[in-house]
Amino acid sequence: MILEIKNLSKSFIDGKKTLNVLKNINLSIDQGSIITIKGPSGSGKSTLLSLIGTLDKPNKGEVIFDNENIDLIEDLNRFRNDKIGYIFQSHNLISELSLKENVILPREISRKKVDHQEIKDLFQFFELDDRMHSYPNDLSGGEKQRVSVMRAIINQPSIVIADEPTGNLDQMNVFKMIDLFKKLNNEHNLTFIIATHDNEVFSIGDIKLQLKEGYLKNI
Repeated sequence: MILEIKNLSKSFIDGKKTLNVLKNINLSIDQGSIITIKGPSGSGKSTLLSLIGTLDKPNKGEVIFDNENIDLIEDLNRFRNDKIGYIFQSHNLISELSLKENVILPREISRKKVDHQEIKDLFQFFELDDRMHSYPNDLSGGEKQRVSVMRAIINQPSIVIADEPTGNLDQMNVFKMIDLFKKLNNEHNLTFIIATHDNEVFSIGDIKLQLKEGYLKNI
């Protein structure tokens, strides 16, 4: 088991109201699985991913990551950079950096050696080997999102968290992204947690979950 969530709850104060966004969430995730989560807008999907990804803290409950309680981790920034890959709806690439520079940035932050042959092989795997020295503004939306996936996995994370990763893509690129997730999962045993409104993306989950009215339920 790579991740265990125990009795996780999160609320926000809105004026005089308390909004209970997540209520006693429990979830166990095995290494190499794909978890897909759907729910209406505002149901708390992004909040849940933020808690799993250590970007926010719950009001109560625990997140156990590879047998380690994240509340006890001293350097969360380093942990996050080394162990968790993030893919967002917007690619969030840095326009002033080349694609190669964007991809290797997490590795440079972690002060790990950059193997340039490995980077070349990675671009080839993603069918972008002729674009390594291009810049984000030279790419289509689908290509930019593929680069963001490369950046997410460059440090060989334990888990990849994807928040509406196909939300800005046309249908053809949605299918390309689905094929890419499945390929990475099958060939590299990557664990994915994906929040999505897209039924095609949702359907690839080994475990399919729905978040509604603060509760997480299997489908």
